[in-house]
Amino acid sequence: MRIDLKNKRNPALVLSGGGIKAAAFHIGVCLALSEKGFHFQGGLNSDPDDLHFLPNLTFRTFVGSSAGSIISAILAAGYSVEDLIKAHQMGIRSKNFNEKKTALKPLTYWDIFSLNSPGFLKAVPVGLRKKWLITGGIEAFLKAGFKLNGMFRANGIEKYFRTNVLKKNSFKDYRSQLFIVASELNNSRKVIFGPVKESSINSRFRYINDCNISDAIAASISLPPVFAPYCIKDKKGNEEYFFDGEIRDTLSTHVAADVGCDLVVASYSTQPYHYNEKMGSLHKYGIPVVLNQALYLVIQQKIEAHINHQENLRSVIAAIEGYFKQASLPEEHRHKMVEIIERNLQFRKNVDYIYIHPDPKDYEFFFIDHFSLSSSILEKTVRIGFKSAIRTLRHYNL
Repeated sequence: MRIDLKNKRNPALVLSGGGIKAAAFHIGVCLALSEKGFHFQGGLNSDPDDLHFLPNLTFRTFVGSSAGSIISAILAAGYSVEDLIKAHQMGIRSKNFNEKKTALKPLTYWDIFSLNSPGFLKAVPVGLRKKWLITGGIEAFLKAGFKLNGMFRANGIEKYFRTNVLKKNSFKDYRSQLFIVASELNNSRKVIFGPVKESSINSRFRYINDCNISDAIAASISLPPVFAPYCIKDKKGNEEYFFDGEIRDTLSTHVAADVGCDLVVASYSTQPYHYNEKMGSLHKYGIPVVLNQALYLVIQQKIEAHINHQENLRSVIAAIEGYFKQASLPEEHRHKMVEIIERNLQFRKNVDYIYIHPDPKDYEFFFIDHFSLSSSILEKTVRIGFKSAIRTLRHYNL
């Protein structure tokens, strides 16, 4: 589909999850977007603006889920893509690369993985001596004997952002709109933390405007069973638990459309393995690889369903508009009909979408570790993200 990018005034960047691997992929995507004329507006409301005027293709809205929340928050905080690359010592240069020293502290394993010690204490098999555990079957045995709710906590990530990245910890203090997506542990709703006017709840999702950015990120990355659900206290001191933002919905492009963006650029790194003679069948690589493929297939199905739904709605509206014109029916009736459809189906026909993802034939990307901070692996992943974005942007004459 052709998109007239010159007429887009309010683009948004939506970044999905997938561990450190996804974060590095997103960095590559952002690097390509920068080289193709996109800009990233970040920093505090009180900061001097480096851009005296805002070019059309300037991201002023960032939506991040899980690993995507990390990159989104760093960009919204005012750091550049080059800052991210230099902080992790990746030997990558772009035509816009600035050689100034970055103030961004590298993210380390100690920041990411904080041992969930209280959970481990609960997992001490004292209850294994109790005979009734066995009589309830294996499920009762596991539930009663192992109370561990995650191997690690996201507290290290929260501290990293609070002390090293964010000058202020409130969404409203930043000039760009930053939205962090998580999921409620004790409900089926998606949660969107961000600078909305007021907190609200409906059957599908919940907006929260009074949460610290660092807490929202920690909640968004808490993928079970690796990370325990993250606790956030409301103003009254009540505890609520949240976990990974990708569980409820894989892509949250609707957030950008809901706040008035007219172009949504979405980056996701999930790509199932497609058979390659060099690598052969996945069955010989063991349980972790087979589980990855199963998870990827589920996520990919959700993404394709999301994209197809958007395209189908657009086709329906185009068909209705075409019929009204062909039948020479009153223009005001056509506008009213389209308005009703858009409102009831929560669709905005004037919003265009660009989806960036790895090449399905890139089997090497599939096998890259999700949690490696090796500079060489990160560099390789960034380059794949860069090439993926360039490949996609060519379709839009960029």
